[in-house]
Amino acid sequence: MHGLTQNLRFSLRQLSKTPGFTVTSVLVLALGIGATTAIFSLVEAVLLRPLPFKDPGRLVLLGDHLGGRPGMSVSAREIATYSNATETFSSLGGYITAAFELSGEAQPEEISAVRLNSATFPTLGVEPILGRVFTPQEEDTRQSVTVISYALWTNRYHRDPRVLGSTMILDRKPYSVIGVMPRDFEFPLRPGRLDQAQVWVPLSLTPDELSEQHSGFWGYQMIARLSDGVTLSQGARDADRVAHQIMRDFPASMSAIQIQGDIRQLRETVVADVRPVLRTLFLAVAVVLLVACVNVSSLMLVRAIRRRREYAVRAAIGASSTRIICESAVEGVLLSVAGGLLGLAFAAIAIRTTLHLVPASMPRINSVSVNPFVASFALIIAVGSGVLCSFAPAFAALRTNLVESLKEGAQAAGSASHSWLRSFLLVSEVAIALVLLTASGMLLRSLQKMQEVDPGFRPDHALVAGYQLPVQQYPTATSVANFNRAIVDKLSSKPGVTAVAISSTVAVSGAFPLSAYTVEGAPEGQWTLKFAAFTSVYGDYFGAIGIPLLEGRSFTVHDDSDAPLVIIVSQSMARDCWPRQSALGKRMHVGNPRKELPWATVVGVVADTKVPRDEPNADQWYTPLDQPATLYGSGTPGNLSGPTSGYVTLRSKIDPEHMIQTLRSTIAGIDPQLALQEVRPLAEAISEVEAPRHFNTELITAFAGGALLLAVIGIYAVMAFSVSQRTQEIAIRMALGAQRADIATLMLLSGAKLILLGCGLGLVGSLAVSRLISSFLFRVSATDPSVHSGAVLLMMLTGLLVSALPAMRASSADPVKALRSI
Repeated sequence: MHGLTQNLRFSLRQLSKTPGFTVTSVLVLALGIGATTAIFSLVEAVLLRPLPFKDPGRLVLLGDHLGGRPGMSVSAREIATYSNATETFSSLGGYITAAFELSGEAQPEEISAVRLNSATFPTLGVEPILGRVFTPQEEDTRQSVTVISYALWTNRYHRDPRVLGSTMILDRKPYSVIGVMPRDFEFPLRPGRLDQAQVWVPLSLTPDELSEQHSGFWGYQMIARLSDGVTLSQGARDADRVAHQIMRDFPASMSAIQIQGDIRQLRETVVADVRPVLRTLFLAVAVVLLVACVNVSSLMLVRAIRRRREYAVRAAIGASSTRIICESAVEGVLLSVAGGLLGLAFAAIAIRTTLHLVPASMPRINSVSVNPFVASFALIIAVGSGVLCSFAPAFAALRTNLVESLKEGAQAAGSASHSWLRSFLLVSEVAIALVLLTASGMLLRSLQKMQEVDPGFRPDHALVAGYQLPVQQYPTATSVANFNRAIVDKLSSKPGVTAVAISSTVAVSGAFPLSAYTVEGAPEGQWTLKFAAFTSVYGDYFGAIGIPLLEGRSFTVHDDSDAPLVIIVSQSMARDCWPRQSALGKRMHVGNPRKELPWATVVGVVADTKVPRDEPNADQWYTPLDQPATLYGSGTPGNLSGPTSGYVTLRSKIDPEHMIQTLRSTIAGIDPQLALQEVRPLAEAISEVEAPRHFNTELITAFAGGALLLAVIGIYAVMAFSVSQRTQEIAIRMALGAQRADIATLMLLSGAKLILLGCGLGLVGSLAVSRLISSFLFRVSATDPSVHSGAVLLMMLTGLLVSALPAMRASSADPVKALRSI
């Protein structure tokens, strides 16, 4: 401890004598450690932190593979069958997401909600912090009770414990608050910050939801807890057994539907989509940290070479190599710990100020923070970075030639003995930075390719808003139709408005329901059940959203429930279902022909729409909003958004931002209490959907920019020191007749060789790690020669530009002064 204390005091004195070196090193390390800590906080919150449930490793999602499509949900009638017939689960819960109008305040708002059965909370194993959850009796008797989230309790009730027993107006119906869930409780685990469930109400399935007509609606989900000792594969076999039992009980109208039961771990379902992204981001920021460490190591090496005479004197009077190495390590750790503390502050500020930039597809965003675990990680990498930075100067101290260093002209000798180590660090820094620069270039090129893709509609001058009609006030199809008609008629009469429509989904909603269908023409018994995205529309939907009509006609006001069923299909669906034929006049309907429903005739073909634009074309079909009830029968199974929810799309001649108030006031004139959600220009909605690709690209590009900046600093430091070490050599060359341009070229070429070698190694490294980002690329090859050559050219030009400054200084040196010092 006495020796350590001495080393600390000595290192602090030495660092205080060189404030420029100290500040530069601390800032460089703070940049690397801060960025790494910020990204690690995301990784810790999303991938490493346990889910906020009891024994989350045994929680699984249970559902059907429908028509060969994995990850499907279940129908309402299946919830009871799975609950009663499975043998490998200790408990099962069923639920369906919803949206409620929360009123009673000055401004009604729409909040996310979940209808779940009484077994769901016990399955999750989480108790409320206030009150209780609802009982099976309350669910069976359809009691209007609700459990609220901690956020809603905080924002609306200011954490008042007297909230229990109070009344909350949901969809204009009074509900009694009986419980408040913990702060970190989220269910279901949805991505993003704004779409988390705020209230949980009893599932209380209605007779219509349990009817045979509704049995083809796969819109419910189940969560189950594996019994002790049961493996995931055993649970999957058990679920598949029950699925076959359910399939045997299907009505004749569903005889062509094939399902398979399956389970997936809840945690894997939550993080599967974001794990590759977070791993890539963490690898990218680790590269930045490595470049920072190499940079500081180069600075410390330069400093150690300048101090080699001091090392020689100390060694001559008895100092051991171990003592000098320990001092170097302590100095490196002091710098890195200071950089780590500053970087931790940077990370905390970055998380607090930029977390809203994280795309909504990232789950559990609300739990991201600089907690003790993240702070410990920052401390560990700070100490590790300090040790890593100390390797080069410690090696330089070991290689100090005692006799040569004590001579008057030891400068040149010392430079020659350590030049290879400086060169190695510079080459490594360039190579590592080039790997990240190449990855950034490929992602930027991929983003450019995506933005060049036509989404299939015109987002300019279009405004979109979502809504949910309360069932209490809109209990019948007629009342809903009257609302739709009033909206379209009144908005269409507003100045500047060119088209208005109501739709069950919109191109950027991300909630396209999939409907099973068959096309006419296949022999009985050979029908092929297909799936396509389904949208019900009212008004001029294709004009409002800007989807081109390629063939046939659009819907008219005459396409109502009394008229023959008509549909419009997308270009991809027309090509898939009726290859090398015109789709006009062809017929199809939901399910198989045994289902006693009329056929629908194709009257139009429209362009494909795809958002995000890097997704492949998907089949889609449209039907008039007045006809789905006839098409499906009662209950509109297959339409996930339900008959009382949808979107208003408005196209105008003026900027959509200026039409927001017009839209709100018009709807308020029809229903003053109706809450609107996500009122925004269509172009803004597209940006939000495509935000993940923008986020990944911009962040890695920022990392690449940081790595390039650090590499530039390192190149300049090494080249400037190299020039200072070769001052006498340069003077002798000039005395023998070398021109100043020759000297500048000589210095520039020495740096160019090292930069070129680093680029060569970096190019090999880029090709080696190209597979890591290939899944994030769109229409760009991971080995695209233009991207790789562009990255090399940028690194070479930047490196040469930085090297030119010391080279010019070397050529302008006074040879007389340099020769006098020999």
